[in-house]
Amino acid sequence: MAIHDFIKGAIDIGKAMGVSLKALRQKPVTIEYPRDAAPLYPRFRGRHELRRYENGLERCIGCMLCEAACPTGAIYVEAAENDPEHPTSPGERYAKVYEINLLRCVFCGDCEEACPTEAIVLGHEFAMANYSRRDLILTKEQLLNPPEPHVIIRPE
Repeated sequence: MAIHDFIKGAIDIGKAMGVSLKALRQKPVTIEYPRDAAPLYPRFRGRHELRRYENGLERCIGCMLCEAACPTGAIYVEAAENDPEHPTSPGERYAKVYEINLLRCVFCGDCEEACPTEAIVLGHEFAMANYSRRDLILTKEQLLNPPEPHVIIRPE
């Protein structure tokens, strides 16, 4: 009985060592971020970005559909009439104030789907840590000038 247990224990130890030796030959899955770029899927939803047309006009026309579609009330839009001489956007109105509260946002993408001009998109930036709560409310200028994310888009 003792020899049978000894052989069975040796076989179990051999199987466990085989698993360990197999794992030693594999590349590590840990990424040294921020030194190495993080691979993300193309549909990853990160920090919000406001886009412009190629002629420099803002895409946002101040319709506030994104604000209405947001389930957590994280978006605040204050619209104003566009100046016909120097328009900010191609519509009659533009977003005078556009703020997104990242403390409330759940990154569901409803704002992106509700926008008729594709002005608001969820980009690939995910490093949004800050020391102040006020810094987690993104202003229109921050949304129009998003930082370049340090990521690699991996294939799906």
